[in-house]
Amino acid sequence: MTDAACPASAAAQAGMERGVKSRLPMTSNFTPDHLLARSLASVWHPCTQMKQHEALPLVSIARGEGVWLYDPAGKRYLDAISSWWVNLFGHSNPRINAALRDQLEKLEHVMLAGFTHEPVVQLSERLAALTGGRLGHCFYASDGASAVEIALKMSFHAWRNRGHVEKKIFLCLEGSYHGETLGALSVTDVAIFRDAYAPLIREVHTVPSPDARLTAPGETAFDVATRAAAALERVLAARGNEIAALIIEPLVQCATGFAMHDAEYLRLARQLCDRYQVHLICDEIAVGYGRSGTFFAHAQADIVPDFLCLSKGISGGYLPLSVVMTTDDVYGVFYDDATSLGFLHSHSYTGNPLACRAALAVLDIFEQDDVLVANRSRAAALTQHLAPLANHPRVHHFRNRGMIWAFDVEGVGADFSRRFFSEALQQELLLRPIGNTVYLMPPYVLDEATSVLLAKRTLLALNATLTS
Repeated sequence: MTDAACPASAAAQAGMERGVKSRLPMTSNFTPDHLLARSLASVWHPCTQMKQHEALPLVSIARGEGVWLYDPAGKRYLDAISSWWVNLFGHSNPRINAALRDQLEKLEHVMLAGFTHEPVVQLSERLAALTGGRLGHCFYASDGASAVEIALKMSFHAWRNRGHVEKKIFLCLEGSYHGETLGALSVTDVAIFRDAYAPLIREVHTVPSPDARLTAPGETAFDVATRAAAALERVLAARGNEIAALIIEPLVQCATGFAMHDAEYLRLARQLCDRYQVHLICDEIAVGYGRSGTFFAHAQADIVPDFLCLSKGISGGYLPLSVVMTTDDVYGVFYDDATSLGFLHSHSYTGNPLACRAALAVLDIFEQDDVLVANRSRAAALTQHLAPLANHPRVHHFRNRGMIWAFDVEGVGADFSRRFFSEALQQELLLRPIGNTVYLMPPYVLDEATSVLLAKRTLLALNATLTS
């Protein structure tokens, strides 16, 4: 549009320039408070009602080391949620830093359409080997929601290429969360993320969650899992010919309050998907890479999905990276002379060499430090230290899976999560409850002293919140 077509454009441009100038950094009078003001003026922060920052100040972070984050004044915060579940081996990890420095001197980026490079090939080979070669084809993106979009599109397109154009419905669990782009949001069942965009997203079918908190008197988590699987079978028996895929967060549904379930549900879901010719998508963006106790969460059920989505910890919390892994069978459906049968999806930074090199360093650390074995000891120790919390009279459903802990706090108001977050900061902890559920997902570098501190300070933050 030209200026002539928009008479107000010159005035608007002048106003924009004045606004930009008012937000430019004033290095001569820099203070931490000044940085927060600049951030509020220019940065739209994620998953945030910005007006709440009138009462709840932003926290400025200047550097990180190990499990600790430091503000500009040197105050520290234990990153007990791994900066939104991404940091596995601590901030400023020397080995990941060294790998990135080396890669910076070689290749920062090249498009992956028509080109390739050593880091992306190595990473794909090593990930495939971790699945025993059963998921041998890797398609890369930059974040978890993009990986889910890819898996959904790939599933639908694979059925289309096979001539099953009717298979276009997706199933997800009640309370599921798979991201906030439109496709991923369609298989997300968390109202606060979904409701505003309901007119834009496609219809899906939700099935009961195997959440172990739903046990009736005398039931076990195994019983809940089998009951939920029976409900799944009823849907598949009625509509299996229309359903492309079932998408699951294996073992832990994080964003719905860390709902944990028995691995039997995964075993039964795999059997049912096979019986009714439906793809199984395992979204391990949050629960993979050792977070659930095994490198891949689905391994605890001894199954293999048709699609596996990975992100978050894949690069150790350094750079945006995600991947969808799939089978020879799915890959083969797209392998054809006809371009239209190919999977024509792309992202500019697909398979970025720097991100892949960070991911390779992460795999090196897993191997060299025997991380999964070490984590079993870390998890047992922290669970023991958290016993006073587990036995707290206001705490219900204390639960643990691998390097994830969660508990529900009864009898609290809607502002509990914000008040607990503030009290935790006073205890040098970064903890962000989801509703009335407090969770811990620390990096895999907790030592004994830090584990004790985390448990004690979490209890102090809870008691302070309940009495404030």
